[in-house]
Amino acid sequence: MPRRLLVIVIAVSLLGALAYVYTSRRPAGEDGGAPAAGAWGALSQRPIAVVTEPVRSVPLAVELEAVGTARAREAVEVTSKAANTVTAVRFAEGQRVGRGEVLVELDGAQARADLAAAEAALKESESNHRRSQDLFARQALSQSQLEQIEAALIGNRARVAAAQARLSDTIIRAPFNGRVGLRRVSVGSLVNPGSVITTLDDTSVIKLDFDVPEAFLSILQPGLAVAATSVAYPGQVFSGAVASIDSRVDPVSRSVTVRAELPNGEALLKPGMFMAVRLTREPMEGLVVAESAIVPERGSTFVFVVETDKVTRREVTIGRREPGQVEVLSGLESGERVIVQGTQKVREGSTVLEQAEVAG
Repeated sequence: MPRRLLVIVIAVSLLGALAYVYTSRRPAGEDGGAPAAGAWGALSQRPIAVVTEPVRSVPLAVELEAVGTARAREAVEVTSKAANTVTAVRFAEGQRVGRGEVLVELDGAQARADLAAAEAALKESESNHRRSQDLFARQALSQSQLEQIEAALIGNRARVAAAQARLSDTIIRAPFNGRVGLRRVSVGSLVNPGSVITTLDDTSVIKLDFDVPEAFLSILQPGLAVAATSVAYPGQVFSGAVASIDSRVDPVSRSVTVRAELPNGEALLKPGMFMAVRLTREPMEGLVVAESAIVPERGSTFVFVVETDKVTRREVTIGRREPGQVEVLSGLESGERVIVQGTQKVREGSTVLEQAEVAG
């Protein structure tokens, strides 16, 4: 019994001590009882220690690397418009040809016969039309009869033009200056409409298409210098310039296609070649912030700006990233202070205390 009493006494003493400690740590009100209504609010409004840095304006050079595909300045597959037989091939594989030069001749016997028949009918119609005009002037021919003769004349003229076009289609010519590719037909071959006879490429200038992230849209413009290289020619650089920029951004890759033009006087570059591209621009002033200031959220990008001692959450558009810093395209002005350490502890409207470094 005495031992049980001793245990009870010890337990009561411990509970009393705990109660004393608890009550001594509570914020007290003026009357020493319950804490004042603003006591907890005062604790919650203590300034949050953060580190800030100003938004800086610095010269930024553009050096963008990408990969692209070479294309001919002009390219076409030479085909026939109608089914016919090849009677002559007037080009050699790989030959340079001029615009209008004959490449292939097809069987034109039927076309020439059709043209001769159409021309004969036209001559007869012209003779009838001359006689009918004399008769109509002497009122020996009615107006309706004259109109029928004139209609026949117009129809025969159209038949001659159609026959001439069919005969012209038997001669296949180069549509522009360029170099022909491999020959796909031989003399005596029957070609159908759309059958490829050969290819023709104008490679005096090479078009180089490559994709650039949309973040670089603000700096892209025709005339920017481009340097391209190919594994086919180690150590050789092909210089050119941006010629045009696509009007649409790919919604999947978030990139835009840029087309550069490279002079190809030595005919070293071929359509379809894979090339590495470097795009450069003279340094221009741009705004940058520390990389740690950027807060991504749901596809958008934010920073926390300190105005006096209050925090404002602001959405920004970012551009290029460099080690330790990020270019800001919109949303900030030079000299504004942004939080670079402590972004995870603040929110819109927080009161902060700017420090050189966060106290540990």
